[in-house]
Amino acid sequence: MENRHRGGILRLSLAPAPGASGALQRKAEAYAQKALEALDYVGVLALEFFQLGEELLFNEMAPRVHNSGHWTIEGAETSQFQNHLRALLGLPLGSTAPRGYSAMVNLIGHRPPFAEVLKVEGAHLHWYGKAVRPGRKVGHITLRRDASRP
Repeated sequence: MENRHRGGILRLSLAPAPGASGALQRKAEAYAQKALEALDYVGVLALEFFQLGEELLFNEMAPRVHNSGHWTIEGAETSQFQNHLRALLGLPLGSTAPRGYSAMVNLIGHRPPFAEVLKVEGAHLHWYGKAVRPGRKVGHITLRRDASRP
């Protein structure tokens, strides 16, 4: 997936990443596999890379479910949350295949009009119940569209 930040805060995630090549995807997966094996890790592990052409520059690792993967709740066959629990419990992992296209927008420091958001076809609102203040993530909206739709 592709993440876009502003002011050091994740604002938007697009899945699958627009224009990402198969070679780049395989490279990212190989790096992740090496990290998982080296750490003898079980569960969800988020790796963040900067893309420079067809090269990846490692930036950050989060040993947990991660904000950048919240789109998987509606946008993947099996969400990061469900697969994390399956891994910890020794159960078979579910497919991480995307269910069409997803865009996740983080709500930072504001509460949108819920009724207006929910009028949008394919919109899924997640409100965290936190007090709104500048710079604080208080929720996210995932927009999902089937691949077969124009």
